[in-house]
Amino acid sequence: MLRDGYDVLREQPGCRPAPYLASRGMKWIQRQTSQSVDDAALRDYLRESHRLVVLKLTKLARSELGLR
Repeated sequence: MLRDGYDVLREQPGCRPAPYLASRGMKWIQRQTSQSVDDAALRDYLRESHRLVVLKLTKLARSELGLR
């Protein structure tokens, strides 16, 4: 079974579920140090997260936001 990025990052040293957001059922990660996830990898995770959110938008919403 393929694990999502949240599960992978949650187990990395220096990363944890973001306080307040995790308690509300949101899957956000807080990076406390750059020991386990470097900036380039973090950018890749953020880019993929953004892509997944955009895919859920309607065509009209994408157009209004200037997204493809």
